Amino acid sequence: MSLINETHGTNAEIHPFDQTGVIRSSDGILRYEGIAATITEMIQRSVEGYRGSEALVELGVSRVTFGELWDRSTACAGGLVEKGLKPGDRVTLTLQAGVDWVVGFLGVIFAGGVVVPVNTRLTEKEVEFVISDSDAKFGIGTKEDLVGNTHYLYQDALPTDTAAIFYTSGTTGFPKGAVLTHENFVSTVENCRRAAGLEAGGMRSLISVPLFHVTGCNSQLMPALGLGGTSVIMPGLDLELFFQAMRQESINLLLSVPAIYWLVLNTPEFASLELDGVGWVLYGGAPTPPSLVQAMREAFPNAKLGNGFGLTESSALATFLPDRYATLRPETVGFAVPVIDAAIFEPDPESSIGELMLRGQSVSPSYWNNPSASQRTFVDGWCMTGDMARIDPEGFVTIVDRKKDMVNRGGENVYSVEVENAISALPGVFEVAVVPVPDEVMGEKVGAVIFAIPGVELDPYQVAKSLKGIIADYKIPEYICISKEPLPRNPGGKILKAKFKGKSDWTKVRLNSK
Repeated sequence: MSLINETHGTNAEIHPFDQTGVIRSSDGILRYEGIAATITEMIQRSVEGYRGSEALVELGVSRVTFGELWDRSTACAGGLVEKGLKPGDRVTLTLQAGVDWVVGFLGVIFAGGVVVPVNTRLTEKEVEFVISDSDAKFGIGTKEDLVGNTHYLYQDALPTDTAAIFYTSGTTGFPKGAVLTHENFVSTVENCRRAAGLEAGGMRSLISVPLFHVTGCNSQLMPALGLGGTSVIMPGLDLELFFQAMRQESINLLLSVPAIYWLVLNTPEFASLELDGVGWVLYGGAPTPPSLVQAMREAFPNAKLGNGFGLTESSALATFLPDRYATLRPETVGFAVPVIDAAIFEPDPESSIGELMLRGQSVSPSYWNNPSASQRTFVDGWCMTGDMARIDPEGFVTIVDRKKDMVNRGGENVYSVEVENAISALPGVFEVAVVPVPDEVMGEKVGAVIFAIPGVELDPYQVAKSLKGIIADYKIPEYICISKEPLPRNPGGKILKAKFKGKSDWTKVRLNSK
């Protein structure tokens, strides 16, 4: 492999994260010293320090302290052991987001099992695949599945033992199960703490993204649990509940995808909120237009902004753009977090763009029950992300496209993120997806699917004309579709571009004809 641009050590003065206690093990992997060895140990520490503090709030349903969460989760573990669960057995979790979901998640781990969170939006056939592929011995799908007659705590887990299997939200074929170990989870919590500057105790985090996805579970729920904070859980995105939580729950940490921030900021009710207490506004999951970053800066005057990038295979957070660079370098996703190495595979000699590779304590070791996919993705200790990126000499990582979404226009690579950012900045645009359109002469041409701000009429020709002088002519979409519906997204907030490939209802834009 041709490795360049490793972020660690490139510029010690600009690297913003605390490196204290980070060592490189004999296997080449960066690891933290002194953190909890397992999820169980991490939760135990929080219970000891914050037993009477609120751990979970399910809006309109219940409130649970750390002590109560511990008791309910160890009872759930006892019930699973009574049913015959053995260490390492897989257990599917199909509950809706809320207190019971968290009890089930921790209960499986406290019993020594491996929790398999199931996307509640999957079809019956897809759920059957997850159950079969994971060879799940048990399932938690009702409140009754959380009850046990005795309390139990498995004490023999190792840092490298599998704690959970998160199935990726792939756009084609069946999903792959990313194996996440105990050390993947606890190192991710420490990554989040150091990168975002999170503080122990006092955090009140509003979780509006699904818990069956690593963003909700690993980047929000687990850091709050590990740092003695409170997770205020919404069952799904509901603007009415969002505003209720902001008014009643003293929320000081928000994390969501850019499109949701745009929607919230442009809802009339937002102007009536008191936001001085919001200390963190974190975002990721999709490219964030610089104009939206500036709007968030103005809307949340006392908040630290932060752009996080990661994937299921990296246990969520892999790079982070901290507050002081949020408006200076909004086109980037920041720096690799302390126990992640980032590098570029086979970089282009002119652009330095190649496939982003990651390795570190928080990176999954493999896919479950899929050796061929594991061989392709996990190579010599590195995870091949499938994201095309560059890393500049200061260590900033810029994602330019998914490898599979890149447009090859007559031998010229067009990276969708650059085009999407240019279109997103145009008046009236709510969201956009840039995809390749097959062409007999050029191989592929640039296509853009755009959803306008409600009430705004967009003209495809005018959109194309407006891009003249902003991006190179060959990058300007020659096919444009103005969608009547919001663009489809997966649970992690990423637009499902595969749904647009093969479209036939494009408007072909000829700039010289109109």
